[in-house]
Amino acid sequence: MQINIVAVKDMVQLDITGPYEVLARTPGWTVDLVAESMQPVRTDRGLTILPMQTRESAKPSDIFVVPGGAGIDAILLDDAWLDYVRRESERAKYVFGICTGSLLLAAAGLLRGKKAGAHWQARDLLAKFGVSVSDERMTVDGKFYTSGGVTSGIDMALRVVADAAGETVAKKIQLAIEYDPAPPFKGGTPFTSPPEIVQAVLEDGKKRRAGREELTSKAADRLQQKI
Repeated sequence: MQINIVAVKDMVQLDITGPYEVLARTPGWTVDLVAESMQPVRTDRGLTILPMQTRESAKPSDIFVVPGGAGIDAILLDDAWLDYVRRESERAKYVFGICTGSLLLAAAGLLRGKKAGAHWQARDLLAKFGVSVSDERMTVDGKFYTSGGVTSGIDMALRVVADAAGETVAKKIQLAIEYDPAPPFKGGTPFTSPPEIVQAVLEDGKKRRAGREELTSKAADRLQQKI
């Protein structure tokens, strides 16, 4: 199985490295980070990642993975990336959108009429693209696997491994990485966190939300014109 993961500037590093840790442990699978060029890619918090392939050199995808973050917002109107995402998603057996990565899948016209999720601060924007919005941590609709926030990429990667390679393989990986989350505080979703915490996070993200709304509106309008 060939797994290709999109790598763009200002992506969320855990959206890539969490699922990468799971997918790369699956016997017989090859995982490549695919970028615009072979130059180092700086993630949103400053960690630098080295791509393994470019869009031109990457092998065809059996599993195609799109992470989230501000970097994904920035390419919602990028024809080169949209064409690549559309092509690889159409040929892949499994398409995996992490966090706000589902916005890019939607902007490419791949999620219209499907059920999909995203990070809780952005998932409502999927409706602009004709998507049935899911609040679930993991949502599967056909070959499209979309997960909620940053950490849910690990969960969904295990789900993808289970469906593609069997539950035994997924369970062995889960144990090998000792994945048994026990967060120190109750919360972690807008439904389980105290209202004041939810409001504070929304306040912190106001500027990013405004920019994301503008970009998704433009992307949705462009997509509608092509239909």
